[in-house]
Amino acid sequence: MLAVQQLKRVFKGGSAGFRNLHFTVQESEIIGILGTSGCGKSTLLRVLAGLDQNFTGKLKNKDKDGKQPGMMFQEPRLMPWLTVKENIGFGVKDGAGKEVEIQQFIDLVGLTGFENHYPKDLSGGMAQRTAIARALITDPSVLLLDEPFSALDAFTKMQLQDLLLSLWEKRKTTMVLVTHDIDEALYLCDRIFVLKGQPGEQYAELILDDIKKPRQRGSHELAERKSNILNLLDLSRQEAN
Repeated sequence: MLAVQQLKRVFKGGSAGFRNLHFTVQESEIIGILGTSGCGKSTLLRVLAGLDQNFTGKLKNKDKDGKQPGMMFQEPRLMPWLTVKENIGFGVKDGAGKEVEIQQFIDLVGLTGFENHYPKDLSGGMAQRTAIARALITDPSVLLLDEPFSALDAFTKMQLQDLLLSLWEKRKTTMVLVTHDIDEALYLCDRIFVLKGQPGEQYAELILDDIKKPRQRGSHELAERKSNILNLLDLSRQEAN
């Protein structure tokens, strides 16, 4: 679905950004981009989304139907003057089935009964459920997620991780998840790319398709992979010093 070769984005003065990225994203995969602050994770998502064109290298979106990527941010970015139903349906073309489709997504994300609520009346978790539905209803080629649950409490975060995984199981949407939460990446992703440095460079790839989803939080298999990632990040910090 996506392919990048020698992708580079460094800001004026050489600060932040990333360089020498080289990877592919296959259809229906959930890919994790993991790394410490300042390694260019969010900048990479902006490039993949087409929001930042100031890069060098090759970027290919291979969707055969010409669909565009969708994006979710750390905050819901809902329009405060629109209801839940109106926010979710904002990007949907008018047609005979529009109302039915919007209601289906409201039901999928567990917001039945809150259709006419405004963002100010929603909890943080409910607002992000609305944002998830808004992102998925347009059927994007790839859903790009920029630490979408980082501002939530631990319990709500786990609930929304489970929701995202259940939606993926139903729709098989290709996703690229930027996160600094190792447990989140291990729970959701098929492959994880670890970035290091400033600007960030591709340091390691971890393949997780041998651990069947849904995975058990705190399992021995995930604990072992987490230890591996922590060791990698420690090595990257040592090399940077």
